[in-house]
Amino acid sequence: MKVKKEFAVIGLGRFGGSIVRELADQGLEVMAIDFKEERVNEFSMIASHAVMGDTTDESVLKGIGIRNFDHVIVAIGDDIQASILTTLILKELGVKHITVKAQNDYHEKVLLKIGADTVVHPERDMGRRIAHKLVSNSVLDYLELSDEHSIVEIAAGGGLVGHSIIDLDIRAKYGINIVAIKRGNDINVSPQASEVILQNDVLIVIGADSDISRFEKKVMNI
Repeated sequence: MKVKKEFAVIGLGRFGGSIVRELADQGLEVMAIDFKEERVNEFSMIASHAVMGDTTDESVLKGIGIRNFDHVIVAIGDDIQASILTTLILKELGVKHITVKAQNDYHEKVLLKIGADTVVHPERDMGRRIAHKLVSNSVLDYLELSDEHSIVEIAAGGGLVGHSIIDLDIRAKYGINIVAIKRGNDINVSPQASEVILQNDVLIVIGADSDISRFEKKVMNI
């Protein structure tokens, strides 16, 4: 049985809040953390746990057991110093994966130097898109078409390799369509049903979010 990842989001502004909501919507364990009481209260019924605290204080992070989370997202707003210090403490405490919101390119350079695993810029990456990448190692990119439909790039799982599109019957089983296959530097748009999926292929699929999610889980569990 696959164990669910546990997430913690530090900073509950628009960016951090959108990630908390999306992870919670997907049924995942997520702790929401902020130093402002009103923000914590807002997410107390959304997140698995909501905690108020100053994350630049190492004892606070130790007290909430932050090192036990698989992935911590630092979404602190305009306080670059707090963002850097929080990231540094998380790294020293041995958090497995740290994703941090950067305010600018200089901030990003500092974050990478002190050990952030992933740095994101809200101007380029919306919270929901990032949430999808956090949830699945197979999801390489995500584009929201509407509230319920998306285009997603998915790395082909082992069980898909060596089978043709018609053999897998993806459209009938999952209600999604493979609109293209990336293979190295080449892209095959509207592949034939007889096309065989190869190792390292990237499938570009389109469909309802619920159907794509079912297919993602199939890919991850193969």
